[in-house]
Amino acid sequence: MKDKSARLTAWILIGLGAGVVVGLLQYLVLPAHVNEILIRYIHDPIGRIFLNGIRLLVVPLVLVSLTLGTAGIGDLSKLGRIGGKTVAIYLTTTAVAITIGFSLAFLVHPGANLSIPIESTFEGAEQPFIMDIFVNIVPTNPFKSMAEGSMLQIIFFAMLSGLALTAVGEKGKPIIKGLEAVDAVIQKMVEMIMMFAPIGVFGLLAKVIAGEGLAVFIPLMKYMLTIIGALLLHAFITYPSYLVAFTRLNPIQFFKNIYPAMIVAFSTSSSNATLPVTMQVAEKRLGSKESVHAFTLPLGATINMDGTAIMQGVATVFIANVYGIDLHLSQFLQVVLMATLASIGTAGVPGVGLIMLSMVLTEIGLPLEGIGIILGVDRLLDMSRTAINIAGDLMATTLVAKGEGEFDDDIYYARNRGDD
Repeated sequence: MKDKSARLTAWILIGLGAGVVVGLLQYLVLPAHVNEILIRYIHDPIGRIFLNGIRLLVVPLVLVSLTLGTAGIGDLSKLGRIGGKTVAIYLTTTAVAITIGFSLAFLVHPGANLSIPIESTFEGAEQPFIMDIFVNIVPTNPFKSMAEGSMLQIIFFAMLSGLALTAVGEKGKPIIKGLEAVDAVIQKMVEMIMMFAPIGVFGLLAKVIAGEGLAVFIPLMKYMLTIIGALLLHAFITYPSYLVAFTRLNPIQFFKNIYPAMIVAFSTSSSNATLPVTMQVAEKRLGSKESVHAFTLPLGATINMDGTAIMQGVATVFIANVYGIDLHLSQFLQVVLMATLASIGTAGVPGVGLIMLSMVLTEIGLPLEGIGIILGVDRLLDMSRTAINIAGDLMATTLVAKGEGEFDDDIYYARNRGDD
């Protein structure tokens, strides 16, 4: 099993590297019309087929695993304790993330004395009423919620179903056994689809690089490096600090364990699409029990967006600098609050960062046209920040699982001993 997993991971890395190399060669060597044909008829279909395959399993996986996880917990007080810890970790790390983004942006001053023509506009999203976020968690039609992929509503319905199964006692046991069988089938489907991950990752990366090239990044290099620097600081300082302070686990081992999920997150730019892989990593490589990660990971894919929060801070400073607008302390505090709360009601899908950014800019009075400046490079940055979002989900899951005694240290450190 270990050899099989290692080979698949190696092939995914090869697919990632090949996608970058092939895409760049296409962009630099081939005529534009030939490049477009290859993107349209090869790279794009390959990438979308793989992405659709793992998205296919997100709703049934969350519904079944979270129902079983909630039924396994049974105790309402324990469920409330797990939920409280999870939300607290997600909100605090998001606030830390945007603070890091702001701090680094103040030091680097991206966008200062920079004149870039705006080639495209971006239509902003309306800021949601904060209470509607909580009202809309309760679905009026669970089947509609599942069809639309409304994750918070699916989470609510699954938890309610799990609690009800526990409450009915013996009558609910046949349903639980049936769901366990369905869960095993879904897990096997995830493994089958992941066999095609190297090809899918190749298509997704080749499409991005072949379509954009590197020239588009040069004028915005300072902005990009600021975001990437903040992402790295958050990943390798904030997360290890949490792990050491609350679990005493080895942070280096943590990143060794989770990198397969980060690779898929980087390729898909979607926390929701990566969820099947993230849940397998939590159980088989980190040692979290399903009763914990079945709750924390679907919730994290929906509300925990540390990487996106970093982008909000840096992009806000960048756009303000480009337009020569001075920001006040009250506006910075508004951005921190808005980015933290907006992540709760925004789905974990590609491009969600720009939607959240439009809300933030509208709130503090910066021109939405500034988003048009960063549109060209946002796809690559979206991939990077999604990988950090996934790392944050798994870090929080590790903290909660360890604190609740629902954690297997032998699995966590198995990579050191070779007894996978």
